[in-house]
Amino acid sequence: MTQNTTKIDEEALAEAYNRALTLEKSGNFDAAADAYAEVLALDPEDHGGASVRLASMGRGETPVKAPDAYVATLFDQHADVFDNVLVEQLGYCVPLLVRQRLQALELGPFNRVLDLGCGTGLTGGALRDMAEDITGIDLSENMVEIAHEKELYDTLYVAEAVDFLDDNDDEPFDLIVATDVLPYMGALEALFFGAVDNLVPGGLFIFSSETLPAEIFAGRPFMVGAHQRFAHAETYLRERLTATGFEVIEVGDITVRMEEGEPIAGHLVIARFKP
Repeated sequence: MTQNTTKIDEEALAEAYNRALTLEKSGNFDAAADAYAEVLALDPEDHGGASVRLASMGRGETPVKAPDAYVATLFDQHADVFDNVLVEQLGYCVPLLVRQRLQALELGPFNRVLDLGCGTGLTGGALRDMAEDITGIDLSENMVEIAHEKELYDTLYVAEAVDFLDDNDDEPFDLIVATDVLPYMGALEALFFGAVDNLVPGGLFIFSSETLPAEIFAGRPFMVGAHQRFAHAETYLRERLTATGFEVIEVGDITVRMEEGEPIAGHLVIARFKP
């Protein structure tokens, strides 16, 4: 079998992507969908997130998750300004909310903590004094480099969250945190089962998610919202956690961040693994 060594035609890809974006922004969704289909044909790994943009326009199938190439590219590009943009401009404070809820419920301190989608280390920083040992995982190499420079983590890996959970042979954790990870995932079964496989009995799983009004979900468990991020229905989160072996401790309503001046509604979920 000959190996496929096709290189991406960067010029044609940029032209198709820019054309698709222009059409989408002008409201011509059918023509934009055709242009995004061209983008996907030129770049099947989908570094630009065309499949997610199609879903956000209501065209094409909702993907089960954002493409790894897209997530890695997105965060590699923004790593240097990430903390400033997310915290200062978008009002993101989920890591501090995690800390506050743990303290309010008198949970912790923790021996081994896993920070999935650790980014530049915002959650690691918020939990550092509550943990003996923290491992961080992120798809973006640039993000992991910045987290490494902060010296917050005992171990860091460049990896996709579910892949890491599937492959990890180290000792289990007593806390797994995933802040701002679910907006890049649709179906959550693999993530939840992976978390169970890596937790001690009674271990905690804490994550944030974005959500939308029930009438927009229209019975769907998850969907891609207007900002190309996945939103999840609370009923879906609860059902999947219970089916996986978790006891739901609490599901709190939070504002995840601001987007174009509007608050983005979400949930902060705390669950305990009950074998």
